[in-house]
Amino acid sequence: MPQPQTSTRFHAEARLRVRYAETDQMGVVYHANYLVWFEVGRVELMRSMGLAYSQLEKDHGLMIAVVGVEVRYRSPARYDDEVAIRTTIAAIRGPVLKMSYRVVRVADEKLLCEGTTTHVVVDRNMGKAILPPAYDAAFRALLEPADGLPL
Repeated sequence: MPQPQTSTRFHAEARLRVRYAETDQMGVVYHANYLVWFEVGRVELMRSMGLAYSQLEKDHGLMIAVVGVEVRYRSPARYDDEVAIRTTIAAIRGPVLKMSYRVVRVADEKLLCEGTTTHVVVDRNMGKAILPPAYDAAFRALLEPADGLPL
């Protein structure tokens, strides 16, 4: 059996416990809730970098709009499972950012879901913009390997 691939890039980890309201009639997490969890991961990634998404909006009038999502469901999460959402920067090209996610069950490290989101930095008028230098540098620094921190 092939071993799972891991990345040595820095990642942020957010943990949560599956709430009953997040499950469907089959007793598993409803598929769209993973997208909400991806957002939780994005916000935690920025927070772990010492940046606040709310400040990007407030101080710079910029937003990071989601323009694409790719999700692969691997195994179901169920009510009361504790899950970890591991988020990292996958790529940066001009105003475009790509983030990657792995959602695992904490108890056994079972991969539940993985995916990516593609974002474009926009101003309040939805025109393409560039990240402020401090944000750009912080995101680009995450593209460098950080030994010992598997994604």
